Parts: sequence; C-alpha cells; structure tokens
Amino acid sequence: MSAFKDIMEEIKNIPASGKLKRVVIIGGGFAGLKLARKLNKRFFQVILIDRFNYHQFQPLLYQVATAGLEPSSIVFPFRKVFQKTSSFHFRLCNATRVIPEEHILETDIGYIRYDYLVVATGCDTNFFGNTMLRDNAMTLKSIPEALYIRNHILHSFESALSTQNDAEVDELLHFVIVGGGPTGVELAGALAEMRKYVLPKDYPELDNTRMKVTIIDAASKLLGTMSEKSSENALRFMKKLSVEVITDCTVKGYDGSLVELGNGEKIRSANVFWVAGITGNSLNGIPQEVLTRGCRIEVDSFNRIKDDRSVFAIGDTCLMTEEKYPKGHPQVAQVAIQQAKLLASNLEKDVKGKALKPFHYADRGSMATVGRNLAVADLYFLHFGGLPAWMIWLFVHLMAIVGAKNRLFIFLNWMWSYFTFDQSLRLLISTKEKSGE
Repeated sequence: MSAFKDIMEEIKNIPASGKLKRVVIIGGGFAGLKLARKLNKRFFQVILIDRFNYHQFQPLLYQVATAGLEPSSIVFPFRKVFQKTSSFHFRLCNATRVIPEEHILETDIGYIRYDYLVVATGCDTNFFGNTMLRDNAMTLKSIPEALYIRNHILHSFESALSTQNDAEVDELLHFVIVGGGPTGVELAGALAEMRKYVLPKDYPELDNTRMKVTIIDAASKLLGTMSEKSSENALRFMKKLSVEVITDCTVKGYDGSLVELGNGEKIRSANVFWVAGITGNSLNGIPQEVLTRGCRIEVDSFNRIKDDRSVFAIGDTCLMTEEKYPKGHPQVAQVAIQQAKLLASNLEKDVKGKALKPFHYADRGSMATVGRNLAVADLYFLHFGGLPAWMIWLFVHLMAIVGAKNRLFIFLNWMWSYFTFDQSLRLLISTKEKSGE
C-alpha cells in the first residue's frame, strides 16, 4: 500500500466504514442508482462516483433534444436522493483504474479502498471505428448532448430563415437519423411533429413542407428487437408522419454536410444524428480475458467478474449469458434494474455467509413511442399499437421518473403539449465565452 500512496493520495473526507462493508459503485445510471438505494445501510457504506452529479432518465433525452421537456425534468441530483442516508457518500470524478489485488479504485481525484466494487458505467455510442462519423454526427447519450442537439435544431431553423440559397435551405431542413431502434424511431417522430406543429407557428415564413426527416437502418426493419407486428406498426406510423424510411442500408460517412450511404447514394443534410450502436464502458485494470469485442465485461450468473469475488458489473456494461439469452441480455433499463436489485440482496447474503442467488432476467416487454397517440408495445404475448400503447408508454415512463416533483412537471408538460399542440421550451442556450478567448 505504501508504494501506491507515493503515487496518489486517498480521497479526502470519506469517513472510515467501521464495521460496515464498503461498496463502491461506479456510475449512477439505472443500475448504479437502484443498487445504491437497495443496499441495506445496516451492513454497507455506499460510495457512488459519477462524472455528473445527477441521475438522468435516458429514455426521455429525445424530448429534451426536441424541446419537449426541460432537462431539469428528467434529472435528479444524487445528493438529494440520499440526503437522509448518513452511510452514503458521493464524489464527482472519473474512475481511471482498478487494482483488484489491492482492493483499490483509482480516480482523477484520488484513490479509494473498497470491500466490494460494482462497475455500472453503462454504455456509450459505438461508431464502429468510423472517425468521420464520430467527428461530425450528433449523439444522444447525455443531457449536454441533448441540449447541444436542441440548439443545433433551432439554429438550423433560424439559419434556414435567413439564407437566400435554396440548396442550403434544403440542407438545413433535412434531418437524418441513423439507427432504427427505439431512440431513432422516437427522435424521428418528435422531429416530424415539430414540422407539423412548431414550424407553422414559430416560422410562418418558412415552407414547412421543405423540412424532411429520414431514418436509416442497416437492418431489414425498424425496431429490430421487437416483434414483427410492432415493427410493421412503427413503419406504418412513420409513413403516416411523412418520415422517409431507408432499411437494409449502411452509412459509410458524413463530412458535416454530405451523408454517404453504403449503396452509393448521397444525402445532403446539416443535421445527422447517430443512434445506431452502443458499446460498453469498461475500466482499466479489468482483466482483458473478460472483455468482449463490444467492451462489455463478462460476468457469471451472480454478476461477478471471473476469479474475483469482490468486483461486480451490472447493467449495460456487463455481459451475462443464459439459456434464453446465449448472446447476453438486451441492453435495456429493466435488465439493469433487476440485476441491481438482486445484487443488493446477494451482497447482504455474502456478508452473512449465505449462498448467492443466480440472476435470471424476467422480460416484462418493450415499448416505443412514435408520436402523438402513436406507440407500439410488446407485453408478454400481446403485440399492439396506437393510442392504447401510447397511454401505457406515458404511464410507465412517468412512474419510472425519480422524484414526485419531476413526475408532476413532466405530466403537466405532456398535458399542456397535448391540448395546445405546442410547447414553450424552444430556447437557444449557449455558454458565455470569457473576454479575450
């Protein structure tokens, strides 16, 4: 330990755990937050670290990006959640390396000892090695990215209103979404509704019919992980909203104004959103033999990393196989939440010397919204769409939001938008630059 102390100091002001076992959780997404809330405080001291000081509800990021919700509605500060929990501590930092043999996690503000380490770092956007797409396409994985997209969309409208060049107007008003999963479908639907309801009111000088929304996917259908019926419904709803759908087609590159498709076609657009793939967020020090090509961490049925009883991985960043899921569980919130709940129970069992319970995913279905009164749902053996699916989608997402105040604000926003066909959140917000910069 002394050699390590010479390199970095221990994170200050974190009290000793005493008789409690210390659980260090990296990441406050669905998995990390649920685990921190479920751990028995009579047995554990919980240290949560994250690069943001809040939990963000990722399924509604697209509504922030399209000015349907304010970012404050879908975030909740960690310190607010655990105000009355003395055994909980949060630190704003980045994890840089784990040293398993020393039971030490290194961060950019110091190191911390642990009894149990839980990697719940979620996933990031996967560009499959294409640096041109990485440098020029917009992504939607965080509140800062959602606000950047909101600004970019509104700037495109303003610029289209000012330019005299027709070709440039068409480029500014063409929105291309790469990826036909739930995020891509929901973003495409929201943009189509902006064309229908927002442009005629806010920009009456613009011909709203010139705004185009295109969704591109390499698979043969939209919502590839859902049922055939839901995929067909989604395609029908896209056509109803006048969204152009291109399937069985890859995107080779994007230079900021020109999208190059795998079939040789080219599309001019100033707004390209990449939601086509995800990759796990791993951590230096994790054995290379447990890392998959997608940077997911292979774990056993108890979410433990191979040959280490003190390091676990849960949520999108881990890969666990079952007979029903030979390629791993889907990277969705329900898997993360269920793994977190079981791990909280298993860690208590481990402290008490009891046998751990293996994880088995209970699939409760999946849903995606396309637009006003339009959604698709796969719930057990039921596959349906339209208004009933949309209402269930609203209820499920509303109940999943952290904080009663946030639920109330979102509900009021949704109701106001539904009855007025409008929303007053279309603000261009930029950071102020210091003089001389």
